[in-house]
Amino acid sequence: MAFVLKGRPVVSGHAKGVALVSTKPLSFLAGIDVETGIIVEKGHDLYGKSVSGKILCFPHGHGSTVGSYVLYSLVKKGLGPRGIINETAEPIVVVGAVIAEIPMIDQIEIARIRSGDLIELDGESGMARIVRA
Repeated sequence: MAFVLKGRPVVSGHAKGVALVSTKPLSFLAGIDVETGIIVEKGHDLYGKSVSGKILCFPHGHGSTVGSYVLYSLVKKGLGPRGIINETAEPIVVVGAVIAEIPMIDQIEIARIRSGDLIELDGESGMARIVRA
């Protein structure tokens, strides 16, 4: 089964990968281990999961502005997500995606995506093609 979700382009580029989906906001500062790319925020529904190479889907970011640099550092170490899908783009995640050149879209209903779905993300058009096995 495949379907397309239309959102708003935030950061240009194309990405393809497996979805890692959270129902909770995510902080890149102290929420993700910058040395491993693993989510370490206690109580988070993705605790212990790696964002490396995934299309990371979550409602929105929260936390310190240093989170932008953490996202950039993850990508420079080869541990960052391939793409980001949010319900609402907030400035910390947007700045991190821009400086790390991670394609990003928002205004997507995250509940329609499941972890493990294959996603083709188009940061130019704001489209996400979801393929579910």
